[in-house]
Amino acid sequence: MNEPYSPATSRPVSSTSPSTMKMFMGFLAVFIVAQTIGTVLFCLYLHMKMDKMEEVLSLNEDYIFLRKVQKCQTAEGQKSTLLDCEKILKGFQDLQCKDGGTSKGQPKFEMQRGHEHHEHPHLMHKNEMSMAAEKRQPIAAHLAGQKSYKTVSVLEWKTTMYGPMNNSSISYQEGKLKVKEAGLYYIYSQVSFCTKAATSAPFTLYIYLYLPMEEDRLLLKGLDTHSTSTACDLQSIREGGVFKLREGDMVFVNVTDSTRVNYNHGSTYFGIFKL
Repeated sequence: MNEPYSPATSRPVSSTSPSTMKMFMGFLAVFIVAQTIGTVLFCLYLHMKMDKMEEVLSLNEDYIFLRKVQKCQTAEGQKSTLLDCEKILKGFQDLQCKDGGTSKGQPKFEMQRGHEHHEHPHLMHKNEMSMAAEKRQPIAAHLAGQKSYKTVSVLEWKTTMYGPMNNSSISYQEGKLKVKEAGLYYIYSQVSFCTKAATSAPFTLYIYLYLPMEEDRLLLKGLDTHSTSTACDLQSIREGGVFKLREGDMVFVNVTDSTRVNYNHGSTYFGIFKL
């Protein structure tokens, strides 16, 4: 008997289309790229975070070291057995020496950098000279007595060729010297005078601090009694002292009788200078 013919069974057709495969591969590529970029950004963030942490730790170490130095400078810290104060203080001194060496080298660097600018060399040199001159010029004034034919409450003065007068820091107003910078000043004065034989009262020299809103404050006082000498140059009072003056303070000189003052050259003077 003849068997019936049956054709060969065909293979099943794949259900996955090429477009679906392409979409899957594209999504996979995008995911890999995004993952790579995210990893790089995370590594950069982690690196910056580590740098910041190292800086904070370094500051903490410096703070702890300074605290140890401060504690070692006290009696309690030197007695402590937990701190090696000798080693800590030696390390601190070494750091100071290194810092001192760096600051010493700094002016040299600034000079080299200054030579690199050639825009206005003459102007720069002039400014440097003027600044150096201002630093060298002392804050001082020395005045000679100015003769007056009437009784005055404040002795008057005049500048001389040999006496300094720094007008930028000290000014003269009606017998008073006014300071423009606060600080310690040495104030001095000498007054030569003539006395009469019939006068028994002492001749007195005063140096006052001028206070416009209240009574003037006495700084120095000198007295001299009657002398039998007829030469006025042999009778004089000199006084001086150091005082702390504020900006704008004024000082002046007064005597008991201004008509007796001897104004010969070098006999009567008034001065001040900043220490």
